[in-house]
Amino acid sequence: MRRYLRSFKFTFIVAAFLILGSCKSAVVPTFSAQQQPAVPNYEHVATWAILPDSYPENLKHWQTNATNLEADIFYIYPTLNIEKKDLRWNVPVTDSIQNVKVIDKAVYFQASAFLNAGKLYVPYYRQAHLRSYTQYEKGGKEALNLAYSDIKEAFKIYLEKYNHGRPIILASHSQGTTHAIQLLKDFFDGKPLQNQLVAAYLPGIAIKKNAFEHIKLMTNPREIGGFVSWNTFKKNYYPKKYEEWFKGKEVSNPIDWNNSNESDRSDHKGFLFANDKLYAQALKVYVKDGVLWISLPHFPYRLLVLGKKQYHAGDINLFWEDIRKNAVLRVESYLKKQMISENKD
Repeated sequence: MRRYLRSFKFTFIVAAFLILGSCKSAVVPTFSAQQQPAVPNYEHVATWAILPDSYPENLKHWQTNATNLEADIFYIYPTLNIEKKDLRWNVPVTDSIQNVKVIDKAVYFQASAFLNAGKLYVPYYRQAHLRSYTQYEKGGKEALNLAYSDIKEAFKIYLEKYNHGRPIILASHSQGTTHAIQLLKDFFDGKPLQNQLVAAYLPGIAIKKNAFEHIKLMTNPREIGGFVSWNTFKKNYYPKKYEEWFKGKEVSNPIDWNNSNESDRSDHKGFLFANDKLYAQALKVYVKDGVLWISLPHFPYRLLVLGKKQYHAGDINLFWEDIRKNAVLRVESYLKKQMISENKD
């Protein structure tokens, strides 16, 4: 039970919500005063948390389809460095503590949802500390830019060395979505690579309407070439800074994918909890202006989340099975469209 509760801190309870939290520390050195971690070389396999031929054993049991995977998944993990006592702006890719979190928490409870849709690629990157959002003008901007420079370089190497023209799903959460948004702008939006985009799953950061010129919010479960995004809260709760951060932003329904105003519990396919079990028909969701509301989860441990208002850390695993089935469906739609196009030619 203790192991479940430790994992629960990541998979369900927000230790420090990156947008709304505060990180006060007068002793944090300025970004320029710190020596930055060494630049990773993504030609080396050690700089990748996950490559298709090196899945950890505890990840493989979620993979029911290990052959004939015709798409790739490029996943960017969320903020894991949230300790106030950690004065670093960026974490080295050789940080063993951080890397365990990447594999055992982020990959296991988030990226695992995409395993049956494609081959998984997850680069380590010099992630920015949580304070980078609350102290954006005091070093956060530079720290986030440094983190993105790694993601950009890793993606370049991925395209050159691994992709070989295969369809791509871009998946991310939280800080990962901050970087994924820029990655879409730099590599996909109105560019030839957009033709390889199956879908972008971008929860955890509010996305402005018309954030991209040519990549649109998808409003159909079979739609391809666009993105989906949501930020999860308790029903009837509007977060602090709602007007500034969320109101008017894009929001998807991660249960029916049609962006209907609400979905019933009977439609919910299942969330992955810290005990490695899936709980179906546990949530009812409500699409509001810029946010996604959920009912109190209906499952054996519901008392643990009684009174919970923010479900940021659960943006993916709350809808784990819904995402898993939808990612496979979108890849099938992409391949079908590709086949029809090739037959016409």
